[in-house]
Amino acid sequence: MRLKKIAVVNFKNFKGVELTLNSKINCFVGNNGEGKTTLLDAIYYLSFCKSFLNPIDSQNINREENFFILQGEYERKEKIEKIHCGIKKGQKKSFKRNKKEYNKLSDHIGLFPLVIISPSDSDLISLGSDLRRKFLDGIISQFDHAYLETLLVYNKAVMQRNALLKYFQKNRTFNQDQLDVWDAQLVKHGEILHEKRKNLVAQLTPVFQHYYRKISGGKEEVELVYESQLAHGEFLNLLRNALPDDSRKLFSTVGVHKDDLLFQISGSPIKKFGSQGQQKSFLIALKLAQLEFLKNTVGINPILLLDDVFDKLDEERVAHILEMVNSNQFGQIFLSDTHPKRIENILSRLQLESSVFEVSNKEIHHRV
Repeated sequence: MRLKKIAVVNFKNFKGVELTLNSKINCFVGNNGEGKTTLLDAIYYLSFCKSFLNPIDSQNINREENFFILQGEYERKEKIEKIHCGIKKGQKKSFKRNKKEYNKLSDHIGLFPLVIISPSDSDLISLGSDLRRKFLDGIISQFDHAYLETLLVYNKAVMQRNALLKYFQKNRTFNQDQLDVWDAQLVKHGEILHEKRKNLVAQLTPVFQHYYRKISGGKEEVELVYESQLAHGEFLNLLRNALPDDSRKLFSTVGVHKDDLLFQISGSPIKKFGSQGQQKSFLIALKLAQLEFLKNTVGINPILLLDDVFDKLDEERVAHILEMVNSNQFGQIFLSDTHPKRIENILSRLQLESSVFEVSNKEIHHRV
């Protein structure tokens, strides 16, 4: 699969851009703040129906306009596919595939698989478990629509159970039958989510370790550990045992909404014991493993976005990563960088098929 053309109208700081893209490597170069990441975000939007930077659609409209349009022409499974997205202030989002509007945006997720590596990935290490759960859920949702529906139902059941706990406390009452309704929903859907997350981590880990060894030279051992309360007993029993605590805290303290994915290096948390370089290599390896897993699962080579990934890396390390992702097992690549000469030198030296676009003053010029 590849993105052949993209048109961007009134999206953030771009009034109107049309680009014909290289089938392998596309580089957006220029100073910070010129819009390189915005172009990557437009590509991301066409795959996920949302921005990876700002989920509020109206705030992605150019300040001088009241709408934006994104259009992409793809070659997918030897067929041309055209995707159109239109957002107008105060109106419902319009998302179309080959001129046919989706009834549910979730039907689009996974058709044009994509993986992004960006500076914000560091949040996976530094922030809370909710981001790591979203990481797992985002991978599975790209190839398993039933999983996404199950996740939505589960999250709604958690909210309803929490609301019921607060109702009991406020009105000084309790009804086990009412609670059993939501406990049954949590068990039914939570066990499905747990099993699929566990299977994903088991399949992802060896691929991740392979890429980490290639990037780091095999200097350290790394591990992904799926941590879930459901590994320590039957879900229904866990809910029953936690009920006194839940009643005091007025929320559900056990379940797959408390799951975590532990990142370890040499048997210790990478957040505490990993250097900046080790953490960056860890995250790049994790995302490359995600890409290979999706490719093998859905049978389509995902698009890879590299947003400012090469910051603070020396030229040889940049060349090593570019050479690795240029292999046949990877598909189309889009990257942003603030060093055009460095990128062009590396691409020329390695003789990589590529196009370089310079982004400056809200305009884009094809350099190579």
